Amino acid sequence: MSRRRTHIAMVGIPAVSHVLPSLEVIRELVARGHRVTYANDPAVSELIAATGAELVPCASGLPVADNNWPDDPIAAMGLFLDDAVQALPQLRAAYDDDPADLYLYDIGAYAARALAESQGRPIVQLSPTFVAWDGYDEEVAAQLRQLPGADAYRERFSRWLAGCGASTTDVDDFSGRPARALALISRAMQPHADRVDGDRVTFVGPCFDARADAGAWTRPANAENVLVISLGSAYTRQPEFYRRCLAAYGNLPGWHVVLQIGKYTDPRELGDIPTNVEVHSWIPQRAILEQADAFVTHAGMGGCGEGLRAGVPMIAVPQAAEQFMNADRLVELGVARRVDTAEATAEALRTALTELVGDAGVARRSELLRAEAVAEGGTPRAADLIEKMLT
Repeated sequence: MSRRRTHIAMVGIPAVSHVLPSLEVIRELVARGHRVTYANDPAVSELIAATGAELVPCASGLPVADNNWPDDPIAAMGLFLDDAVQALPQLRAAYDDDPADLYLYDIGAYAARALAESQGRPIVQLSPTFVAWDGYDEEVAAQLRQLPGADAYRERFSRWLAGCGASTTDVDDFSGRPARALALISRAMQPHADRVDGDRVTFVGPCFDARADAGAWTRPANAENVLVISLGSAYTRQPEFYRRCLAAYGNLPGWHVVLQIGKYTDPRELGDIPTNVEVHSWIPQRAILEQADAFVTHAGMGGCGEGLRAGVPMIAVPQAAEQFMNADRLVELGVARRVDTAEATAEALRTALTELVGDAGVARRSELLRAEAVAEGGTPRAADLIEKMLT
């Protein structure tokens, strides 16, 4: 139990892939005796309630319910700015008379930083993905600034910063360079990790309760090998890809397959299900990965972290955003094969699996990276660092 009960506020966005990575940190802070409030859309209230934190309703305009994100990156960035503009008055109504001793915030919750800076309170970003490195502006951000609509977006962002009370008024500094951040990912997944400012960013690895999901899935007694297939929570409307997976791995000797199809695909679209395959809309993924021998993943950062933590070789089938970079990083680490969706024939998928599990070097590297992920400290270390910032 902490010696001093403080008020810690977390501000997030309602995308599940952004909520899940930090939930155990929130739960741990509550368990240590802090008062923790969590500002987010009521759509994720059940996830938040399970941590013991107090929900502060903050309606979001982000298109997470129907996953209707624009393909244009500038348009997508504009949605986050729009959301910040409408969220800040809601946060002020909740926290101006009840300020937190420390604010935590998701990378997409810009309004949280504006609020904390206007109140003069410390703030820490909890990043569910990789962070900017020295040279990021020239190597990545500069390309975005050349896209149509980028100038208008940056001008609008600057106007908002000038009037919202934030002390940081440079768009790049505000959106991409947090004063302090905990990266909830394995350092191995960070591009150019040697060029990340260690005074600002600490890699604590994926944060979850090591006891969670214990016994949530039982490996069949006759399963020589177990394969998990999951495209995460967002980009799961892929019935054709699932059918190819069934053709690749259905009735494959020695393999038991666990296929997660998400809430957007009807199992009837898959046709006949082979006897060695179980199909679910949602699975206790981490519990199964701990017992698995291979993992077909969309290479979202959460899935990558869980795969590395379990020491499981991966077939990366990226779907969007940073997943392509993540997939390439897994290949660089020597623990994965990348197979793009358009090239994911049954033969290509089956070949990738055979090559992975037959490579002793992949097994050695997977085990090494698993040990490194464990050593990063995860949830307890993240909570320790947050408490240290309160002193």
